[in-house]
Amino acid sequence: MVMKLLLLAFAAAVVWSSALVSAQPNFQFYKLSLQWPNSICLQAQCITPVPNLFTIHGLWPTFGNDAPVLPYHPHNNRCFNNPRSPAQAMAAVAPIVAGLNAKWPTLQMPGHNPTFWQIEWRRHGMCSDYGANPLNYFTVALNLANNNAYDPFTAMGVQPSNTPHRVGTLLANVRAHLGVDPQIACWWIGNQRYLAEFRLCFARATPPVQLQNCPNTLDRACTNPNQYVLIP
Repeated sequence: MVMKLLLLAFAAAVVWSSALVSAQPNFQFYKLSLQWPNSICLQAQCITPVPNLFTIHGLWPTFGNDAPVLPYHPHNNRCFNNPRSPAQAMAAVAPIVAGLNAKWPTLQMPGHNPTFWQIEWRRHGMCSDYGANPLNYFTVALNLANNNAYDPFTAMGVQPSNTPHRVGTLLANVRAHLGVDPQIACWWIGNQRYLAEFRLCFARATPPVQLQNCPNTLDRACTNPNQYVLIP
C-alpha cells in the first residue's frame, strides 16, 4: 500500500512538472502602451530635453478580462520553457538599440535605457509568445509604435495644448478613426487630470497586427467619459 502511494505521488509529480514546463498562459491580446512625456514629467524629474513624442511604456500580454499576465518565475509562474534572461535579451537587441533609444527611452533615469528594457522584458516579455526571441519582441513593439496609422494625436483628433478635452470625445474620435476602443490612462496632478498613456489592443498573434477593442477604455485617474483631461 505504501509503495502504491509512493508511485502515485511520483506520477503526480511528473504530471505537475510536465505541466509546469509547458504552462504557456492562455492570454488573449497584447496591449501597446504609449506614454506622453509632457504629462509624465509634470510630477517626475525627467531627462532633458523631454521627448516631444509618445514613447513606449511596454507591450503587455493580457487576458480577456484585462488582467496582465504575471511575470515569469522559475518556480511559481514558469509560463515559458526557458525564456531568455534579461541579460540575454539586452545582448539580443543590440541591432535595434538606436531605435529603442529613440522610441523606448526611460524618462526618469538618464543613461539607463537598458535597465528600463530589462524591467519590461522581465515583467512582460518573458511570458509573451517571444520568450525565446527578445529581438522579435522588441522589434514588434517598435514597429507598432512607429506605425503612423496608430499615431495617438491623429487618432484622438487633437494636438498638445492648454485646452481641456472631454475624455468621451477622445474615445469617440479614436473609434471613428481606427474602428476600435482604445484605453486612456490619466494622472491626477494638482487639481487637474492629464492624459498620461494611450493604449491600443491587438489580438494575440505573431506578430500582433489586428486591432481589437480594449476591454476597459479608462484607467487610473480617468474613470468617467465626461471628465476632462489636459494634453500639455
